[in-house]
Amino acid sequence: MDITHIEHLGIAVKSLEEAIPYYEKVLGLTCYNIEEVADQRVRTAFFKVGDTKIELLEPTSEESTIAKFIENRGEGVHHVAFATKNIEGALAEAEQKGVRLIDKTPRAGAEGLTIAFLHPKSTGGVLTEFCEGK
Repeated sequence: MDITHIEHLGIAVKSLEEAIPYYEKVLGLTCYNIEEVADQRVRTAFFKVGDTKIELLEPTSEESTIAKFIENRGEGVHHVAFATKNIEGALAEAEQKGVRLIDKTPRAGAEGLTIAFLHPKSTGGVLTEFCEGK
């Protein structure tokens, strides 16, 4: 699959404005980017921790999958994202190995990445994302 590293950990939050101070004031991290991904109905905030990022995800609509996640499970870790050099190949390999895909075709994500998700029922309960850089 050519996984290179954990790209980011996605954390569902009700409010970026309420969540960001913990990461900045308590952990000493710096929020370097806030971005809305309109088609996913979320606002994101990013922090770097070495080569890995923390992505906070705030729903912008009650119809957002993040809003539904928070309603069902509360705020917290939503997904783990792995960087790959060939997202289409990684998806094909995962599907060939019996993993159920949420995204059969990669799509645009935050920070200009190409993304695709694997279904948590096939991944030990962990929503898994593949990301490919520009």
